[in-house]
Amino acid sequence: MNSPEKRHLSMFRSYTVADLFTIGNATCGTISIFLCLNFIAEGQNRFFWIAFVLLLAALFFDVFDGYWARRSRRKSILGADMDSLSDIISFGVAPAVLGFTLGMRGGWDMLILAFFVICGISRLARFNVTAEALSSGTGKVKYFEGTPIPTSILIVIVLGIAFSTHAIDDRLWFGSYRVLELAMLHPLTLLYAISGMGMISATIRIPKP
Repeated sequence: MNSPEKRHLSMFRSYTVADLFTIGNATCGTISIFLCLNFIAEGQNRFFWIAFVLLLAALFFDVFDGYWARRSRRKSILGADMDSLSDIISFGVAPAVLGFTLGMRGGWDMLILAFFVICGISRLARFNVTAEALSSGTGKVKYFEGTPIPTSILIVIVLGIAFSTHAIDDRLWFGSYRVLELAMLHPLTLLYAISGMGMISATIRIPKP
């Protein structure tokens, strides 16, 4: 039986260059979340803008890891799972935390943000399970079912514009409303609901490059 040290060494040797880009994706998303938590805790926005830049960098890493894997023609045994987990952090949890940080903290807001993250998880799980069937035996998936989770970067861009114009907290675009006398809803949060429904849609098919 191999020693734990040898097993760990074997795991590290299984990484490819593409996996390093995937790790970069996850790192950017994680630090973005930390910056959001720091903004809530301290109320200082001196470095908060970096949270937006990091999610754009995460998108770059996500695109480039696939490009590099195709170019090198090397597949890691960890690659697909790492990519999905990284995407959940950077394009699911991080954008949701970003929305919460900027003022979407009503009860309905939190339900919608949770729905958005769950849709992202479901989207990636479905893709991983059905990838072989969608590839039609060629080994290459021809299209995405539902919108890819990185499209949430569009929400990040919208929130970046809101932040740069100080349209946050009580000044969020479209205001806030008490729905059914239960909890507050910021209509801007509906962007997350739309994005989530797009991800789990079975009728939307997008060609995969």
